[in-house]
Amino acid sequence: MKASLLYRIAAVLLALFAIGHTLGFRQTNPAWGVGALIESMRSIHFDAEGFSRTYWDFFSAFGLFFTVFLLFAAVMAWQLGGLPAEIFARMRGTARALAVSFAAVTALSVKYAFTIPIVFSAMITMCLIAAAWLAPKKPI
Repeated sequence: MKASLLYRIAAVLLALFAIGHTLGFRQTNPAWGVGALIESMRSIHFDAEGFSRTYWDFFSAFGLFFTVFLLFAAVMAWQLGGLPAEIFARMRGTARALAVSFAAVTALSVKYAFTIPIVFSAMITMCLIAAAWLAPKKPI
């Protein structure tokens, strides 16, 4: 399999991960028994450097920050997949950093999340590592 295809697969998986995360991270299930907690997160306001905020505001902001970075990573992976070999050879450090970042996301998912983010992050990590491994090592 070619590195360019693996980067494109990773980009699609990243975009799907971003969509799923955005649609799901603020959802709750009554069976979890967290209704009172969520309501307090939404209703208790406090001053944060001159702004009236709730913990739900912070939770939502950080969840959406993650979405933005997933989309950025999708664009980056897509672009890495389309680089000519001589340009990619100069971007190997960036490609490796992206792979290492998603290895960390996978580890965090295993520790703190559940099956869907674990599977997505692991598949993305495998694609990124394999693509970085298969990509040109020297300019042609």
